[in-house]
Amino acid sequence: MAGFRDTDLRDAERLPAETGASGRKTAPKIDTNRIIIGDCIAAMNALPAGSVDLIFADPPYNLQLGGDLHRPDGSQVDACDDDWDKFASFQTYDDFTRAWLKAARRLLKPDGAIWTIGSYHNIFRVGAALQDEGYWILNDIVWRKANPMPNFKGTRFTNAHETLIWASKSENSRYCFNYHAMKAMNDDLQMRSDWLIPICNGNERLKDAGTKAHPTQKPEALLYRIIVACTRPGDIVLDPFFGTGTTGAVAKLLGRQWIGIDRDANYARLAQQRIDNLLALDGGETRISAGRRAEPRIAFGSLVESGMVRPGTRLWGPGRRFGAQVRADGSLDMAGRTGSIHQMGAAAQGLPSCNGWTFWHTEADDGQLVPIDAARQSYRATTAVAG
Repeated sequence: MAGFRDTDLRDAERLPAETGASGRKTAPKIDTNRIIIGDCIAAMNALPAGSVDLIFADPPYNLQLGGDLHRPDGSQVDACDDDWDKFASFQTYDDFTRAWLKAARRLLKPDGAIWTIGSYHNIFRVGAALQDEGYWILNDIVWRKANPMPNFKGTRFTNAHETLIWASKSENSRYCFNYHAMKAMNDDLQMRSDWLIPICNGNERLKDAGTKAHPTQKPEALLYRIIVACTRPGDIVLDPFFGTGTTGAVAKLLGRQWIGIDRDANYARLAQQRIDNLLALDGGETRISAGRRAEPRIAFGSLVESGMVRPGTRLWGPGRRFGAQVRADGSLDMAGRTGSIHQMGAAAQGLPSCNGWTFWHTEADDGQLVPIDAARQSYRATTAVAG
């Protein structure tokens, strides 16, 4: 089966970082878009260090269920009572958590990040372990379930949310956060840290022989938001608790590379079928809003030397209340005072700073004033096409 690998880790070699033409070390090569069957800690330790951009981890919750759970009508709830979610003690669970977090941190690139999810049973223990292992917590996200399972016994509040923790590899990591993409997804409002997303159900829920394939399958919408928020096309996303492959499916859809690890061969089989049947988006459809900060920096002098703004051109402030003349080096002359477009804009207003791109204008043929930022955008578009 293409991309599917049943391995005892003999073929997972440690690969040294290569050196690019610039002399800088590049990320080590890693075989992607595949599922590794085996223990997640051993599998991660066998992969090359510093090779992964993002990790999404949905570890066992250690639910400590005390017997079967029934609905008021007497029917049994299909709860998570699998052996992989059972641990002998909190200490055993903590040891396991620290081991996989240590292996995961080793895999991350210096500017990589991790997302992990849990319930009240485990997320506080996982959060402490994250900090102890050297990660830097960026946010906790409350996933509010639009359709949570009721509390059938009526002894507690309905458990209607789970908690995600987003952390960078270290305090100094320059992690990826596509702020403007998140704002665009939220009707041009800042994305908040409480997300209302339905649990996985209906046609999205994978079936195996007519029954639910996995007890804790996560909704694609949740992974979609995480991957759009924190990766770029081509980035490598790893999931050490792959299950039925939601992370891999969404990564493929969005043009990211992926690696899944799971010790259950049946889960891996179902996940691979799911991913193989998914059609990825074309390149143009995976683009997201980036914002001005992501655009290449353009100096005003570049517009002058390219001829888009000629030396001697008269620039005007709003309402023509201030005027300045462009010099050959891209500086402005304003009544004998010289400086950059930003310095002269600030001086004209008696302010400590100014965005000269929006303050200064050129005069169009029809007499209308046009911000010099329009020329900058034209120049930026020209250079982007050339590039």
